[in-house]
Amino acid sequence: MGRINELRLIARVAQMYHIEGKRQAEIAESLRMSQATVSRMVKRAADEDIVRISVIPPAGTFAELEQGLRERYGLTEAIVVDCSEDRDGAIMARIGEAAAHFLEVTLQPGEVIGVSSWSQTILRMVENVHPFRNGKSRYVVQILGGMGDASVQSDASQLIARLARLTGGDPRPLLVQGITSSREAKLVMLSDPVVRGSMDLFGALSLAIVGIGAVEPSEFLARSGNVFSKQEMAQLDEAGAVGEISFRFYDREGRPVETPLNDRVIGISLEELRRADRVMALAGGAKKTEAIAGALRLGLIDVLVTDKFTAGRLIA
Repeated sequence: MGRINELRLIARVAQMYHIEGKRQAEIAESLRMSQATVSRMVKRAADEDIVRISVIPPAGTFAELEQGLRERYGLTEAIVVDCSEDRDGAIMARIGEAAAHFLEVTLQPGEVIGVSSWSQTILRMVENVHPFRNGKSRYVVQILGGMGDASVQSDASQLIARLARLTGGDPRPLLVQGITSSREAKLVMLSDPVVRGSMDLFGALSLAIVGIGAVEPSEFLARSGNVFSKQEMAQLDEAGAVGEISFRFYDREGRPVETPLNDRVIGISLEELRRADRVMALAGGAKKTEAIAGALRLGLIDVLVTDKFTAGRLIA
């Protein structure tokens, strides 16, 4: 009977603590026992299976999909957003909102943030970031040169400046073309000390925020000036490329794809991304599913923010 009496009292303490919402000090005073004894009984209640903790995901969240993505692709975190339809515009808006919230909650003081700035989804994220009361970032670095015409490249620099202002950091734009006309032109641009200063920060990134693209350029990029020639598209297809991160291509198994295009890209490499403390990828949509799966198999993405439709396809 001694054990039954002991468990009865433990259950009573657990009820007061978990159900009635009393603090341990109040319970100790009410039952005339020490607070240390109450604390031990609260722990014993879990050990004895008297208290069973259940986490009930709220409506509009997708805990099972997130767990499936974490387990299948070895992610630290997966964020799956609700979306009324499997359409790019709606998906990008919801992903941007969720990524902005995650950034606000997890950003630590002194961070060096790298941003692949021409992504429409990243633009949606920045539009949803609230100003930090006390600046947290140290630098916000553009990790891929500008794309398309001059107006679009200017938009990229403004995006970097805006995120830096919101997070209290120093903006470090990459004021060159993301894809140069030749390897020689790239070497000339890399000789600029301002360009080198931004790129030197690639090795210090504590957070890299990237988009994931299919091999076929997005409408946004195509409108700004298609950077691929037909010959280059054919080379990528022949090499088995399914997607890109900052114009570094890979196949469906997550193996980097090497083509002459690499010699003309001014931006972060996959190996430099791998050395960042955290890499957060923002991507969704049916057209990008294969590209996202290949990117996850690269093994360098820590956090994925995607939509419920894409998450389901990635796990299937």
